[in-house]
This record gives sequence, structure tokens and C-alpha cells, in this order.
Amino acid sequence: MAHKILITGASSGFGKSTALTLLKNGHRVAASMRNIDGKNKNVADELNKAGASIIEIDVTDDNSVITGVSKAIADLNGLDVLINNAGIGVLGMQEFFTANDFQKLFEINVFGVQRMNRMVIPHFRKQENGLIIYISSLLGRIALPFYGPYQSSKWALEALAENYRVELSSFGIENCIVEPGGYPTTFVDNLMRPSDKSREESYGDFAKFPEQMLHTFETFLKNNPQQDPQKVADTITELIEKAKGEKPFRTPVDFIGMGEIIQKYNEHLEQIMTGVYTNFGTQGLLSVKK
Repeated sequence: MAHKILITGASSGFGKSTALTLLKNGHRVAASMRNIDGKNKNVADELNKAGASIIEIDVTDDNSVITGVSKAIADLNGLDVLINNAGIGVLGMQEFFTANDFQKLFEINVFGVQRMNRMVIPHFRKQENGLIIYISSLLGRIALPFYGPYQSSKWALEALAENYRVELSSFGIENCIVEPGGYPTTFVDNLMRPSDKSREESYGDFAKFPEQMLHTFETFLKNNPQQDPQKVADTITELIEKAKGEKPFRTPVDFIGMGEIIQKYNEHLEQIMTGVYTNFGTQGLLSVKK
């Protein structure tokens, strides 16, 4: 069954590969990004030639989201799936990031998702059907040094999805989180660094660790080709194509050791959630209305 799908952040990385994979599988795709007539024109043209409808959306701007989602629904003659993929990462000592740095990050990774959801959910509620996918991260489940603000935003995203899951299930709307590990994509090339450099000296040589750690990890990825970004696109596509009510709420995607660990963590949390909701007699909210 072909689905009508809107994906944000389709200009590179997981977004671009997912859009192309969905198109190859016969789905209709509205691929959204910023600057479709500027720096992203080439990729916009590529996706358009592959069959996607190209939509200009800046998830940090209310009007852009309103206009873009409306155009996507018109172009696709409806909407079945929203993939919240747009996001940005960071690298650096958490103390060096200013409050404005955090705001900029959350504006994309959290508030941008809320803008997209608020525009799409009324459409899904009216048709009593729809799927919202959140591209989170394994770092939305655990904390590692030097990615603090990013992890904070992904932990917030996970909580956002948790609430939408239970608040929308009775309307027939599914919510699913995809949690990739680290992959060799252009995501790494666009990491936000902290604005405040004035405190580096007080950390001594330890201040050099973030860049050193990133370099080591990039080398590790080059030596582990099984960590193929296409596998994330394939996982998202497979998730969309699963029958309603059979999709897992969380899906880790990692092939270098952390995926299985996080899967156990997720399964344990699901047991806790089921127990809590059962105690309150609201366990039905954890299952989507078919």
C-alpha cells in the first residue's frame, strides 16, 4: 500500500536517503527542506526528478511550517505519515554552550517538531488515522560526554513522543521513535560548536578531548562499514509499511554494539510503562485504536 509521506530535513543524511528509499518503494513523498532555490537547489532537483514533491519548510518558523504543510497536503492530496527528521547536533563541553546556543538547538530539534505536529495532527484526527515518526538517537536514551545539549534535546523529544503516543492513540494516530546510533553522514559536518570560548583555558588539555573523540569515532566508523546509513532509511521504510497497531514504539538502529543494549533498556521501560498505566486503569492508551 502506497502512503502519502511528508519528511522534514530531506536535504541530506537520513532525510535524503529515506526520501529516495520511500520513492523507490512506491510511496508518495513530500520532501521538505530550507533554501530549495539556494544552497539546496541541487538536492531538491535530484529528489524532484526521483518523484518527490519539493516543499520549502523551515521548522523554526511558524509561517513557513503552516504554508509548507498545507502545500504538502495539497500536493499529495492528503497525508498519512509525518517524519520529523530535521535536526542538528553539537560537539563541545556543555559548560561552553550559552543559553542562546541551547535555544537555537531546541528551536530545531524540539520546538520544530512541535510546530510540525500541531499543523499535521488536526488532519490526522479528522481522518482517524496517521503516523508520526520521530528521528531521535541512541543519545536520547543515554548520556555521553561532549554532546550534552544535543542529548538534552533528544531526551526532550522522546518525552514529547511519549505524551503524543498516549494522547493520540484513541484517535487512531500512531507515534514511533527511531533511534539511530552514530553514522558516517553529513550530520557530522554540521555540528554546532559552543559560542563561549573564554572558558577553554580553565579546562586545560581536557578541552581538546571533544575534537579528539570525534576524530577517533570517525576513524572507527570508517573501519566498520556495517554501520551503513542506508540501513536507517530501510528501517524507517519498513516501519511505515508495518500494519497499524504492529509497529514498535521505539526502534534502535545500530550495528556496532549499542543497539542491542538500548533495545533491552527500551523493553524494560515498556514493562514499567505498562505496569504504571495498568495500575491506573489506563493501559488502553498505550495501544492505538485501529
